[in-house]
Amino acid sequence: MLVAGVDVGGTNIEVGLVDEQHQVLRSDKRDTPRSSPRKIARTIVEMIEGFGEPPSAIGLGIPGVIHDGRVLEVPNLAGWDESFDIVGVIEDHFGVPVALGNDANVGLLGEWLAGAAVGVDDVLGVWMGTGIGGGLILNGRPFTGSRGAAGEIGHVITHHGGALCTCGRRGCIEAYAGRRALSGVVSSMVDAGRHTSLFDIQHDEHKSKLTSKVWARALDEGDEVAVELFDMAIEVLALGIGSVINVLDVDLVVIGGGMAEKLAQPLADRIADETRPWILHPNPTLKFVVAALGDDSGIVGAAAIGRARLLDN
Repeated sequence: MLVAGVDVGGTNIEVGLVDEQHQVLRSDKRDTPRSSPRKIARTIVEMIEGFGEPPSAIGLGIPGVIHDGRVLEVPNLAGWDESFDIVGVIEDHFGVPVALGNDANVGLLGEWLAGAAVGVDDVLGVWMGTGIGGGLILNGRPFTGSRGAAGEIGHVITHHGGALCTCGRRGCIEAYAGRRALSGVVSSMVDAGRHTSLFDIQHDEHKSKLTSKVWARALDEGDEVAVELFDMAIEVLALGIGSVINVLDVDLVVIGGGMAEKLAQPLADRIADETRPWILHPNPTLKFVVAALGDDSGIVGAAAIGRARLLDN
């Protein structure tokens, strides 16, 4: 039984066919349409149809707050109207069950089922991409809270009255560590006279925005602006992670998303080092690791909720 897993991000949509052993047999990746959720749905349909065999079910991971199969809020996808029924549109097209979840939640679920978090009961997932997503496994079960908004570490407030976040509030971690926010700061710094190679690298890599690949190359080449802003991002992220650990006392922190794919385990080690001073009761067994499945984390997790929906039916 093959299930399609769909991971919608602010930059890319990744789709795969997944078997019952959580193996991704085929996959595809495209740029995320920026204009409307209807175009996102159309792109997903085209990608699944491109595999040439219909899935038994479909799971979707969307970067927003999800509750009872509905999208309540999507701060990082331009033009998204929360009333758009993406589940209904895709179900009507394929005639199979479709499940919906938060992208970071399904990413962590994928890691818990088949990656870096297998066998761990209490896990915090932190996904570093266009925004900062988060997910939780507590007491050996995925935890999404009463309204689907649990784990949103990107919207933990670290600076009262601080930088404006895409969610409309001020001082969120995402406003300091999300790639979209950092790109805006880079533009402002250039306007103020600072020099950076980030936009030259973007052009050289044929990217439409400052992607994780662009940032990783700039950091590797020692670009002063990139290093300065990334240092700030890690500092703020570590503060938030330390605060969450003080509340939940997890055993494992999984770092995923585009930046983790490019910077690998040294990124997780650096975040661990900067987080430890903020932890009230240090846990000697606490580990920080990068997601083991890379791009496939969200595909595997999304497919899992799709398979669960099929079994429920």
